[in-house]
Amino acid sequence: MNLHPDYLLNEVNEPSDIKGMSLDELKQLATEMRQLVLERDAKIGGHVGPNLGVMELTIAFHYVFDSPHDKVIWDVSHQSYAHKMLTGRKLGFLDPDHYEDITGYTSPEESAHDFFEIGHTSTSISLAVGMAQARDLMKPQSHNNIVAVIGDGSLSGGLAFEGLNNAAKLKSNLIILVNDNQMSIDEDQGGLYKGLKELRDTNGQSPNNIFKFMGLDYKYVADGNDLQTMIDTFKEVKNIDHPIVLHVNTLKGKGYKPAIDNKMKYHWRAPFDLKTGEDIYKANGESYSDAVLAELDKQIAENKPVVAINAGIPGVFDLGKFKAKHPDRYYDVGIAEQDSITTAVAMAQAGARPVVFQNSTFLQRAYDQLIHDMALNDAPVVMIVRGGSISENSATHQGTFDISMISDLPNIEYLAPTNVEEMISMLRWAINQTDEPVVIRQPEKPLIHGAPTQEDYSTIKYDIAHRGSEVAIMAVGDFWELGEKVRKELQDKLNIDATLINPKSVTGIDSDVLHHLAENHDVVVTLEDGILSGGFGETIARYYGPKNMKVLNFGAPREFADNVPTDVLYEWYHLTPKQIVDDVEQVIHSL
Repeated sequence: MNLHPDYLLNEVNEPSDIKGMSLDELKQLATEMRQLVLERDAKIGGHVGPNLGVMELTIAFHYVFDSPHDKVIWDVSHQSYAHKMLTGRKLGFLDPDHYEDITGYTSPEESAHDFFEIGHTSTSISLAVGMAQARDLMKPQSHNNIVAVIGDGSLSGGLAFEGLNNAAKLKSNLIILVNDNQMSIDEDQGGLYKGLKELRDTNGQSPNNIFKFMGLDYKYVADGNDLQTMIDTFKEVKNIDHPIVLHVNTLKGKGYKPAIDNKMKYHWRAPFDLKTGEDIYKANGESYSDAVLAELDKQIAENKPVVAINAGIPGVFDLGKFKAKHPDRYYDVGIAEQDSITTAVAMAQAGARPVVFQNSTFLQRAYDQLIHDMALNDAPVVMIVRGGSISENSATHQGTFDISMISDLPNIEYLAPTNVEEMISMLRWAINQTDEPVVIRQPEKPLIHGAPTQEDYSTIKYDIAHRGSEVAIMAVGDFWELGEKVRKELQDKLNIDATLINPKSVTGIDSDVLHHLAENHDVVVTLEDGILSGGFGETIARYYGPKNMKVLNFGAPREFADNVPTDVLYEWYHLTPKQIVDDVEQVIHSL
């Protein structure tokens, strides 16, 4: 049901519908759309602050330009909600029954006004440069404008500089809008943002102007939340015949005081009470992150040179607590995953004990550094990875690839704990050893307790938690409880007393255990919370390749899931205990 049939937005089906509106009507649209962002995000979660801050510049763009003939590319695209409302997707904000119909990012499948699926940062300028180059090659007489909107700390990513560097070579239309809201996900980091502050403080007149230094035209807009100012600015640069940077100052979270007062918390927000700003679903009890931070405190108390490094995502790991206790040991490099890895390599080689905190979906951006810097140099970096799981997130934020990415690399040990005690024992060992890089996959499912069966992980010893016969279940990390359910289902349905194994690692194998399984087992089942291609299961299947053992691998197929509920994905991927046992039964009957 449309909650707001009286809203002016109901009259907007395409961007052209706003071109005849008065300034007061456009301001009314901005107010309405802010309210819709808040209502939708409060209900299902989403990016709050980024979208509240870009209402005026979005309305102004569509008022002045002619989308999709003129093209706007949203960096990260988590600030594209207003754009979606004006380009035929308003029902996804007006009607709670349709909230899930649209993604939180741009999607060409949704609209001709979107050109890329984007969920990672710093890409917009390079994409815009490429589109401009293609336009100039294929339609040299074309007058369509190409606009890149980059903000929320995205300039700190190296790709943004590569894009700016090549944008300066263009001799045709390109508009780069730097949405400067003085924030990344957390606070901005580094000298670049000091330079932007200097430009703000001088109304764009400071001679220390990185954009002009790179050969780009430049214009500063002091109030990007003033609709008339943004309309006038866009009219001024429309059809410009060379690249220009519009440096636009905006307020992140504008229109909602909690989002202004706590910009990091409201960058992306889980469902919340709109009146109070309080969480709807509050975390209770212990967490893996708290346990990790407690162990780091212990290591520092024992005079270990431990430091924590992250790339603009301290909230994911609750690193604010570490920063408050150990400010001289805390490093946030901003949204620059590559820099976080290479910096850690150098620190490790110099004798420090860096612990790098990465999100699986963002770790992809540092793959070269994982190979060339960390693995090749065999640097004893410790890394904690979160978000490694099959999830209902957007296709842009799937965390299923980390096992495949890392397990193929020499010199790196990738550990997958099944419980909090095991995780801490792995972390303690990783910090105190100096032989190799160690990555630990932090569990995402509710915390469980257990007991580590080894303290030194330089040689992996599989934990045979239950010794049986016929079928052996190898359950990796977060899929440990799934393994226990499969074992019970095999007992109940087929009267098979299956062996249950905790492999602990997705890189190191225990060949002794694998060898002896063949004595009284016919089938090995691997369960991993990630993509199967290049994953742990394939490693086990490869080991048994020349042998008679049948191996069944369960995980995610080689595809991008996109906003599909996790329980549905589990059904699709045959990851329910019943489906797994049915598949095992078919193999047993074929023997």
